[in-house]
Order: sequence, then structure tokens, then C-alpha cells
Amino acid sequence: MKNKMMFLSSALVFAFFTSCKNDAQTLASNSAQTEEYVGKEISTDHDAEIDKLISQMTLEEKVGMLHGNSMFANAGVKRLGIPELKMADGPLGVREEISRDNWAPAGWTNDFATYYPAGGALAATWNAEMAHTFGTSLGEELRARDKDMLLSPAINMVRTPLGGRTYEYMSEDPFLNKKIAVPLIVGLQEKDVMACVKHYAANNQETNRDFVDVQIDERTLREIYLPAFEASVKEAKAYSIMGAYNKFRGEYLCENDYMLNKILRDEWGFKGVVVSDWAAVHSTAKSLKNGLDIEMGTPKPFNEFFLADKLIAAVKSGEVSEKEIDLHVKRILRVLFQVKAMGGGERAKGSIATEAHYQDAYKIAAEAIVLLKNENNALPLKLDGVKSIAVIGNNATKKNALGGFGAGVKTKREVTPLEGLKNRLPSSVKINYAEGYLERYDKKNRGNLGNITANGPVTIDQLDTAKVQEAVDAAKNSDVAIIFAGSNRDYETEASDRRDLHLPFGQEELIKKVLAVNPKTIVVMVAGAPFDINEVSKKSSALVWSWFNGSEGGNALADVILGKVNPSGKLPWTMPVALKDSPAHATNSFPGDKAVNYAEGLLIGYRWFDTKNVAPLYPFGYGLSYTTFALDNAKTDKTSYAQNDVIEVTVDVKNTGKVDGKEVVQLYTSKLDSKITRAAQELKGFKKADVKAGSSEKVTIKVPVKELAYYDVAAKKWTVEPGKYTIKLGTSSRDIKKEIQVTVK
Repeated sequence: MKNKMMFLSSALVFAFFTSCKNDAQTLASNSAQTEEYVGKEISTDHDAEIDKLISQMTLEEKVGMLHGNSMFANAGVKRLGIPELKMADGPLGVREEISRDNWAPAGWTNDFATYYPAGGALAATWNAEMAHTFGTSLGEELRARDKDMLLSPAINMVRTPLGGRTYEYMSEDPFLNKKIAVPLIVGLQEKDVMACVKHYAANNQETNRDFVDVQIDERTLREIYLPAFEASVKEAKAYSIMGAYNKFRGEYLCENDYMLNKILRDEWGFKGVVVSDWAAVHSTAKSLKNGLDIEMGTPKPFNEFFLADKLIAAVKSGEVSEKEIDLHVKRILRVLFQVKAMGGGERAKGSIATEAHYQDAYKIAAEAIVLLKNENNALPLKLDGVKSIAVIGNNATKKNALGGFGAGVKTKREVTPLEGLKNRLPSSVKINYAEGYLERYDKKNRGNLGNITANGPVTIDQLDTAKVQEAVDAAKNSDVAIIFAGSNRDYETEASDRRDLHLPFGQEELIKKVLAVNPKTIVVMVAGAPFDINEVSKKSSALVWSWFNGSEGGNALADVILGKVNPSGKLPWTMPVALKDSPAHATNSFPGDKAVNYAEGLLIGYRWFDTKNVAPLYPFGYGLSYTTFALDNAKTDKTSYAQNDVIEVTVDVKNTGKVDGKEVVQLYTSKLDSKITRAAQELKGFKKADVKAGSSEKVTIKVPVKELAYYDVAAKKWTVEPGKYTIKLGTSSRDIKKEIQVTVK
């Protein structure tokens, strides 16, 4: 953690990166991708023991368990053998150890960890198996650091391309979100660690996040903003949920009876603990009554929290009953038993920053990279006759593990793009490196760094003449040039949304100058969210999209550029031509002031672009390969289905090129004659197929008919509308290859 972080208002800056009834009223969530990923229910086997423990506890000991007693733990009860519940930040890996009572690093020498690819990268793999690997690998690292809970994954929707946490959140699509979230949570919890799924819910902007009142109609809430959370509870059996900062329909989310009690516990059957985002609590009796279990926060004395001395006083005055306190303590003790922090058998062993874990990070990074453009097969780079390569751009050497605000990772290994090329290129090829552009910020106009703002870091976009000349000379005097451009974690960061989509630091101008002197220039974007790359895309012949891609990011990138890895990543969100094309901006409903109304309703992301016929720059689900694929022989197992049936779709994926590769078959559904408002199409299944050159693989995607349900607001239930549905199979939302009609009775 950088020292600057210690001085910022923690309440503003440190939001964390920091049973199922299968009846007609419930939206079933299983499909072919995650059938094997089902979590373990929280057990009630230890309830008698728990009740006995509670009966022996003083009021003060009970209340100590309901709030932070250090920066990342509640209080245990040593005399009764109850340990602290120890938490760790970690969307990108286990955060370094910090002091117990402030944000200063603890100064340990054994808290180095693996830096894993960010959430956007994981979603770009479109591979549930990679998500499970991510979970198990990270779970082992937490156990090595003796942690009980990971404050992750962050599964809020990408509503605006400007979102400061777009790189960390996964997707603009609720189906893709849940199909990546579920195996991640299951993998994590298999290692006897609690996932704390965040930020529940409708936490889709950093601007005014502490108080903005989010207004979403009920159908949109259920169909877009809740499915990933619902699947996390019902399928993955998440042991913990984090309440968000913002308000929802007038009530703060850490004291929101509708969201925490009625939906989360009563409807979905959640049995775990609800933890507040740091300093997101605003009341004592109301928070407790409305579903919060643990209040966490940033430094003021821990006894001054709402669920600390104030709660003891509320019990003594009769405002809160001790029975109510016991309920919350019991939930906490249950999850401690569940992860074997108390009894329950031998706990999973841990390991951290191992070669095996770096390899896990590499696999995810390699599958996340997206090939956006490849004219005349400019990639993979052929080294015949290549004696020199110009490597240009600050991003060739920029490290992102500890960038920005919020949770980073202290790691011994972060391979940069330049290092990756040095590791992979033969010694006969000379690398001519030039920084090209400077990462600079306008400190005068930046304001208070801790403001939760729409203004983001203000960049200096004027190029340095000498740096440009150096880059142009390097490009001119090399056989090939590779520019590493885009963004970084200081620019895309928690605590602020970006102002616009422009490429910072004058990069666009630099790219044009380099392309002018060396047409054999490959452009690589390292970023976590969409940018305006219209001109860059037009002018370059080869364009690659990478991410904040973890400890092995540079090696993975070099392997894709040189053809050792055939890229198979697909965009998990839509890249717009212009910001005004994106739904939240087309409807002028971002960021709002004290309140924000999600005026686009159901039409988030590609749903808007496809329904309104707005052309994207690059569509949702898009990504090229070094080979070509054909989809053939698409069929369903039947033509007509009942409400409880599963539609089984098969299709042959043929690799028609000369290189082995992976293709993601995407299944969208639409209903043209619907009596209700619907998007033009919705993702309802996907499968990644590994196909050898010249051969084909049969892919099966199962879609429960219940996945076609809409939320009937009047009846307060999920309803499948009978009639004809079109099943579309393709390789992006804009590249549909096959269509099949089925009837639902």
C-alpha cells in the first residue's frame, strides 16, 4: 500500500476492492457451464455447541464479534476458544498485511503474494474452469496467510464504461457474471475460506457512492442487477455478502430491510453473514434489525462504531433485545465452524506465491487476451529476417499490482510486457525501447484525491518532444514496432470514475506518429475498461487488448504476440464508438446527483446496442483468433419444451484454419412476438471449445427453460412466457451464425 493512502479519508477511499426452491417461481440458474460447480451449504451440525457458547458469553463479548476490532478482524472470545474472524482484501490477490489500527503497512517480510488477473480479465476468458482455478489458487494463498474471509469477488454490473472499478467488476451481462462468479466462489470455499461477495447491490459507480440513492424498477433489478448475487447464494452457497455504500430506494444498503432480509434471507435462503463495506453503516438498531451482522470500518476508535458501545447502550436501554444480538453472533459462529476455524476437522492447508500459483495466473492471463484486429495476418509476429523490434510506451514497463486506491498486492513477480518480450525473444533480436509518453497528472486540477468523484485523475496529455523523437527514431530504425498503450491502475481506480473515454497522456498522437514511420506496428492496449480507440483501430493493422493481467501478464502477452498462444479472449462488455452511445449516457442517467435513475432499464450493455440498432466499435463477446472456425449442424434435442425441461443444443465447431485454437460458442435467445418488453437478444449459454486445426468438436449447451423467464412484477414471480423462441448461436452478439426455433408450451 502506498503511503499516500494513509492520509486519505478512509471512509471515502477504501470501499472494498476492496434452500433453493426449484419451483416455477424461482429462476433456475444451472446450465452446462457450471453444473459441476455447486457449493456446500452452511451446516447446522454445530448449533448445540454454538448455543452453549453463546450462553456463556457476556453482552460485551457478543457485541465485540459484531464490529471491527482491528482493520480486518472482529473480536474473538479467547477464554471460550472463539477466534477472531480474519479478513483479507483481495480481488487481485491477498493484500499485504497492514497494521491492526491504521492503514500503514505492517512491514512483514513474508506477506508477498501472487498477483492474479483482474475481474475483467477473468470474465474475458469466458471459461468457468479458469474461474474455478482462480478461486482454488487464491484460497490456498489466503490459508497460507491464516485468513478466514476474502473480501471478493466483486460482481457488480458494468453499467458505464467510465466506472472506476470496471476493471475489477466482470461484465455488463448478468449471465456471464454469474457463470464466472459461481465457480470462483465454489473454488475459494473448497479451501475452507469464506467468499464475501460484493457489493450488494446496485453499486455501479464511484461518483457519490457514499450516499447516491439508486432507483431501479423491480423487473430490471431482478433480471439485471441481482442474478449474479442470487446464483452466488443459491448455487455457490456463498458464506458472506458485503453490503454496499449507496442507498437503494431511499435506504442505505447496510440497513435495507427489502434487500437484506426480504430478498437475501427470506427469498434466497441466505444463511451466511452480511458484512458492511468499510464505514458504510449509518445506524445501530436499524442496521442490526434490517440484516447487517458485522460492521467494519476505518479508523476511529473501534468502540465508537455503530455496532460497538452504541449497541451495548441500545441493549441496556431496551431498544435492542439480547436475543437479537444472539441471532447475529450465531450466524458468525456458524461460518467460523464451516471453514473449520473452530473445530470441524482438519482445515485446508495453504501455499503462497508458488510457481504453481504463478502458473495459474499465467493460464488465466493467456486466455483473457483479446485479439481485436489482425489485417494481413500481421500477428503472430514472424521473426524471419527480423533483427530489431522497437518496444514503445510507458505501459511496456508499468507495474499495476499496487496501483491506484483500494486493494493491491505486494508481489515479488510482476512480469511487464517489455520483460515478457525479453524472456521470449531470441537473443539475435535487438529490442530498442523508448518510453514514448510520460504518465503525468495535473495536480492543481485534481482536487482532493480522496473525493468520490466523476472527475478522476486529470492527466497531462501534452507529449514530451524528446520522448516522441526517441520513439519515432526507434520505430524508424527497427524492423517492427510494438506500442504498449492504454491505461493503468492509477488512472482507472476505485474512488473515482473517469471523465471521458479519451486515451490519456497523449498516446493517440504518439501512436499515429509511430505508425507513420513504421507501418509494421502492432498496438497493444493494456487497460481494464473501454476507451476511445476509434482512430487507433482504423489506422493500425494489428490491435491486441490485454488487461491488468497479473504476475505473469507480460509472459502471456509475449506468447500471444509470438504465436505460442493462440488468443481466445472475448470482450465481456461492449466497446462503444462514442460515450453517448452507451445506455447510461444515451439516457443522461449517469452519474446523477443525490439520486440516480437507471433510465435505460433492462437495456444495459449490448442489450441497448442490439435493441436500438446502435453500432458498437467492438461488440460484446467479440475476439479474433489466429485460426478460423465454422459452426455447423446446429440442432436442439426437441422442437417443443415444457416449463421444467432443459433445452439441449448441440453444434459442431470446426477449426477451418491451420492452427489449434479455442472458440467460444455463445448462445443468445430472443422472442419477437413477446407480450412484454424485451431486449433484442440475451445471452443464455456459452461454451469454450478447444479444437485442433482441421478437426471439429461437438459442443453441447444446456439451457433450462426457466432461464427464459422474465420477472412478473405484478405476480411477484418468475414467469416463462409460452410461444416461439429463437435460439441464436454465434461468436459475438453481432456475429450470429446459426438460428433455431423452438416452442415453449
